Amino acid sequence: MRADVRQVADGTYLVHGSNTNWVILTEGDAVTLVDTGYPGDREQVLASLTEVGSSPEAVAAVLITHAHNDHLGSAEYLRATYGTPVYLHEAEVPHARREFLHQVSVGTVLKNGWRPGVLPWVVHALRSGGTTHNPVTAPEPFPAAGALDLPGRPVPVHTPGHTDGHCAYHVPGTGVLISGDALVSGHPTSRIEGPQLLPDMFHHERPRAVASLDVLAELEGELLLPGHGPVHRGPVRDAALRARERAL
Repeated sequence: MRADVRQVADGTYLVHGSNTNWVILTEGDAVTLVDTGYPGDREQVLASLTEVGSSPEAVAAVLITHAHNDHLGSAEYLRATYGTPVYLHEAEVPHARREFLHQVSVGTVLKNGWRPGVLPWVVHALRSGGTTHNPVTAPEPFPAAGALDLPGRPVPVHTPGHTDGHCAYHVPGTGVLISGDALVSGHPTSRIEGPQLLPDMFHHERPRAVASLDVLAELEGELLLPGHGPVHRGPVRDAALRARERAL
């Protein structure tokens, strides 16, 4: 399966992998890669870098929104093979090392198996490595506060709830918000379209996930690049408030 690579702004590409998105921010030949899909998406990740005129060697850093396997997939491969630093919020670093796991349990998934889309999603997740032991050996906290000295100059925004250290990435220069799983526009287990929280079972602390929407609503931007679902165009504030309304 080939990844769907779409340029959404200058130097900015949203890539739709197998049920999960990642983002490529370019600056000349160098890139910042935000998230890396499932472990089974590795060939798609590498092909997407080629498609935007880059390469794995040119990845200045991998930024991870949160350390679930469908976002962490190829981070350790890039770190171990090319020496690429992998950055996360400090609260998410031990999660990436798999000192603990904030993830929906098998029992909870089975209890929700009657819901539309859940069983096909489970089959896909299993086939794509969603439950494999896939730690990053040496993840690192962000090297500085504020905008990172990386292509795109992304600014980490702590948005806990889905996991303790979940981070979105704001790119003020292009009005882009890379929202990970703090704010999505669709999911195989959701029957609604547009800005929303993921279904309740996926959040480590749902009240904090709802509260983090208020953090996102304070950001300026017109382009939402979610961890799941299509690009959403329009004020980020409106998208975040819409998701909050739907969550209450």
